[in-house]
Amino acid sequence: MDTAERIVAALEALDVEYVFGYPGGRVIEVFDALADSDVEVVRPRDEREASVMAEATGRITRDPGVLTGQGPWIGSLGAIGQMEARLGSSPMVVLTEMSERGDYSTLAPYQQARGDYGGLDLPSILDGVTAEHWEPRTPVETIRSLQLAFKHATAGRPGPCAVVLDGDAVTEEVPDDPTPPLWDDAAQTRTWDARPTDEDLSRAADALADADRPVVLAGNGVHAANAYDELEAVAAAGDAVVVTSYLGKSTIAETHERAAGVVGSFGHEGANQVVSEADVLLVAGCRLNPMDTNWGAASFIRPDEQTILHADVDPRNAGWVYPADVGLIGDARATLGALAEALAARNSVSTGASWALDRAREAREDFTAPACESDAVPIKPQRAVAAVESVVDGETVVTADSGNNRFWLLHYLQTPARRTYFGSGGVGGMGWAAPAAVAAALVTDRQAVAVAGDGGFAMTMTAVETAVQQGVAPLFVVLNDTSLGMVRQMDDDLPGTEFHDTDFVAVAEAMGGRGERVTDPADLEATLEVGRAADRPTVVDVRIDRDEPMADQLASSFYEDVGGLHE
Repeated sequence: MDTAERIVAALEALDVEYVFGYPGGRVIEVFDALADSDVEVVRPRDEREASVMAEATGRITRDPGVLTGQGPWIGSLGAIGQMEARLGSSPMVVLTEMSERGDYSTLAPYQQARGDYGGLDLPSILDGVTAEHWEPRTPVETIRSLQLAFKHATAGRPGPCAVVLDGDAVTEEVPDDPTPPLWDDAAQTRTWDARPTDEDLSRAADALADADRPVVLAGNGVHAANAYDELEAVAAAGDAVVVTSYLGKSTIAETHERAAGVVGSFGHEGANQVVSEADVLLVAGCRLNPMDTNWGAASFIRPDEQTILHADVDPRNAGWVYPADVGLIGDARATLGALAEALAARNSVSTGASWALDRAREAREDFTAPACESDAVPIKPQRAVAAVESVVDGETVVTADSGNNRFWLLHYLQTPARRTYFGSGGVGGMGWAAPAAVAAALVTDRQAVAVAGDGGFAMTMTAVETAVQQGVAPLFVVLNDTSLGMVRQMDDDLPGTEFHDTDFVAVAEAMGGRGERVTDPADLEATLEVGRAADRPTVVDVRIDRDEPMADQLASSFYEDVGGLHE
């Protein structure tokens, strides 16, 4: 068995269903071996789309999404998904190469990316965008590196890990009895969950049990650990309100009696106020980036006045942004499960009315506004999001792009169930939502709805063709203002913010999908429902009011206190 065949055998042993990528360079041998495998190759139109699909697969399934392709393009176009995975903590494994040409590599190299004179430097790129990467030079080292990539992609804080294949090693035979030996793939990639010390758990439970106004801020780590039951158990046992970060949206159904919405600079005002009122704040699986913290507004989170409990799988993250009174280091599921038990033992389970239930109910009023029912033409973006909400149920996955559309959606889409919303928010790149929705439909067998602005959708609208090719039928909703709306609204004199009016209906149909344009709000729900039920991917081009000021309407009062910094 040569190395490429053994790589594919490892993918099969690790239950990988899909490899996303584009053939080229020395990964062609891997593609050749995949031809006889049960692992399905998904070949989008370019490496950017493939990288997003691999990242979204990892984020949604919590098993590593696999990206493969030629080195120069994995390190450029394909860096988008890797960056999102790195900052968004998505498990991802990248199989690539450096396009070496053997004896020709020192002669004005063509495409070569091993980093020596005259060539490109893929290892340096991977240093900047992956959590770990390996450059094996033998068949045995290659397989061991692949096993390590799968292990480190999920151990602790998840992230992208890359294996850079050597041309000769890919085609060489793997020894039957290597020294040192190769071990079983599943055994070698196994990981274990950590949990906090009993002392730290006891201190945290005491703080929550004694609190008058306890609040839990749930982040992406709750998604990563599948810790939904445990999150709700802690909230019930501690009689706490639950708010989320942007990446933590849908860690709890936003219709839940304890849910209060999303915090942050363009989050819900009620959710932000709840955090400010808390006497004890439990941060679970959230690094507290500047957008989450209203850019450090002094009146928002106040370590001198509030007790802060910070639970994170990475000890470096606990107390990173604000000093923490207690650090709870471990997997979010193990941590919250143990904390819920400790709280229950203190007989602190809530019954009847409480500050938490009252404040959460008040805060949930922010999920709607008069504009959500507006009959105005052009269509108000709030009205468009309300229509999206009307066709979303507990079995639908919504993927959200970057820009104004992201914040309209964050604000007015009230998720009906857990794990129903995922957005571009690790690095926050545009063009994420469309390929992510294709991946979601593919790997979950659920209906997927992508929401993007016209700028972001145009970047990766070839995802419609990929959906057709793969036999899935996401609904793509384009909130179209024929511009880079968020940037334009920051400064309408800025050049480069206006777009040609692209006919997305024609684009969708040319790629084998369906297309509809909606200009009247009365037609929204019916058009979206037909698109959602269609057996082909459907693009709905919603012409929104380009002058509806997102930042002016959605900026939190805490964000305004720090001067409304650019996102």
